[in-house]
Amino acid sequence: MQIAALILIATPAAGHELGLAQVEGTFRKDGTYVVEIVIDLAHLPRQSSVAAIAESARLVFDGVPARAARTEIIRNADARPLARVRLTGRTPAGVSAVAFADPALTSYFVVKFKSEGQQAPVIARWTDPGVTSSEHRLARAVVPLRRWRIVALYLALGFTHILPRGLDHVLFVLGIFLLSVKMKPVLWQVSAFTVAHTITLALTIYGIVSLPSTVVEPLIALSIVYVAIENVFTAKLHAWRPVVVFCFGLLHGMGFAGVLSEIGLPRSEFVPALLSFNAGVECGQLAVILAAFLVIGLPLRNKPWYRRRIVIPGSLAIATVGLYWAIERGGQAILPVLQR
Repeated sequence: MQIAALILIATPAAGHELGLAQVEGTFRKDGTYVVEIVIDLAHLPRQSSVAAIAESARLVFDGVPARAARTEIIRNADARPLARVRLTGRTPAGVSAVAFADPALTSYFVVKFKSEGQQAPVIARWTDPGVTSSEHRLARAVVPLRRWRIVALYLALGFTHILPRGLDHVLFVLGIFLLSVKMKPVLWQVSAFTVAHTITLALTIYGIVSLPSTVVEPLIALSIVYVAIENVFTAKLHAWRPVVVFCFGLLHGMGFAGVLSEIGLPRSEFVPALLSFNAGVECGQLAVILAAFLVIGLPLRNKPWYRRRIVIPGSLAIATVGLYWAIERGGQAILPVLQR
């Protein structure tokens, strides 16, 4: 008798798949999901309604039911007796699995979930009415990170952008250090630099200001040249130096923004990620200064030949590298124009 009943259900006039509804969902790498409940109106019991099914539909993340951010009911435009309930929202941070539950579904249904980019075949999970479906394991790429993990990740990204990847920023900071090995004036300059690059980093990421990298990168290289050459021609820290460093920090902030644009920022944790990256950059800069102070400043700063043997040769070497970068980056910007 059971087999006969299944055969009767499996051969409706419209030729639909078994079950009152099919639940199909995709969990995307941007942290959002789209789940559709395709309802066979020909087999919808009189005591049920599409609105009731839409109202009671829940995604269950790691055992915790959650309403979708948006629920839409879409009627079929053609003659087929189908309706769709579309659920959209964001996947909660840090979850590992998802299931589906809907008490208003009074007949068995099938659930098909997949993670975007996942190569494994989609598995249909048959579910009895009133029962939560079995869990679908979500790929790591589609699950947003928890806030503390985002903070740790972007803090590390900011630090590694200075050490070991940001040699141009390292040379700029060393140029600041060489003019005065006393920590207080060095920290004043670094603070001015940090405030400046924080301003333009935020303004650039938010789209308020913008300069192409073909302009920013050569100017960053020239800022290194200027600071190094000033070290050669002056033996003391002038009042204008922090102002100059602040102005150059505005340029460097645009460079940091270019890196962040390539990495990307999570929309749900935009501000924590931005602040963490900037804090990581600051930690990287302070690490450079501390290393320079311990290796060069502390043991050598009182030597009578310190400026002649350390400051001037070191600054000239920094200026040479900066000038090479300025020419190279400027040439990369001009070459495409000349080739048109």
